[in-house]
Amino acid sequence: MTNLQIFLDIATEAALAAGAVLQGYLGKLEGAIIEKGRPGDLVTAADKASEAEILSILRRHFPQHSILAEESGKLGNQDNQYLWAIDPLDGTTNYAHQYPAFAVSIGLLVDGVPQVGVIYNPFHDELFRAATGLGATRNRYSIQVSEISDLSKSLLVTGFAYDRRETSDNNYAEFCHLTHLTQGVRRSGSAALDLAYVACGRVDGYWERGISPWDVVAGVVLLQEAGGKVTAYDGSPFNIESGRILATNGKIHDQLSHQLVVVPPLSMWK
Repeated sequence: MTNLQIFLDIATEAALAAGAVLQGYLGKLEGAIIEKGRPGDLVTAADKASEAEILSILRRHFPQHSILAEESGKLGNQDNQYLWAIDPLDGTTNYAHQYPAFAVSIGLLVDGVPQVGVIYNPFHDELFRAATGLGATRNRYSIQVSEISDLSKSLLVTGFAYDRRETSDNNYAEFCHLTHLTQGVRRSGSAALDLAYVACGRVDGYWERGISPWDVVAGVVLLQEAGGKVTAYDGSPFNIESGRILATNGKIHDQLSHQLVVVPPLSMWK
């Protein structure tokens, strides 16, 4: 077995264990929901318990690896070439309302490059896995991106950052603009699932601002292994620290990139 296959298998073990934790807490939070700062940025006992389960498994197998986790921050030697990016509950607001769009996301960067990704939605028991050169799967069956090549025939998905009330750079103009140009734009509330859904062809493209590395590392690997494309809004190389991502089936990528660049600000809309 290659190192990437081993990493993928351990990440899968951790994601499934964390998913079981989330299932156990679902609908039983009993008011144990806290806002971390901005309105809507929630953390629950389930987030923390899920993360603790993931950290336990990763540390047992890879004690020298560095970790970037949403709730715990940076752990271990951050100079190590292996960095795990962990979101123990992507879609906490959905989860707190028992809305079935949430997931565990575990990604691995090797020398700064996303190489392994596992996304698990325990509510629907959907397990997405990928590693560089090993392909992408949903529940062990191969997946690939859609064949849609015309933006006007596409279905997109996006999200809105927690600071949307505080800045004019809030994705509202982009959402309105692209809703007019496509067959629709959805908002799931989980960046990890958005990327997984592009990878398996349920939607054709995704963009968002205000994201963190733990939101997208796993999904980037999944999408690329499924034949998709990931860049910055303007088509330049994707920077994991930029907070912005454009991810598509590759066939509508240039069209969507162009529209994100030329979108008029909200002040110009009638």
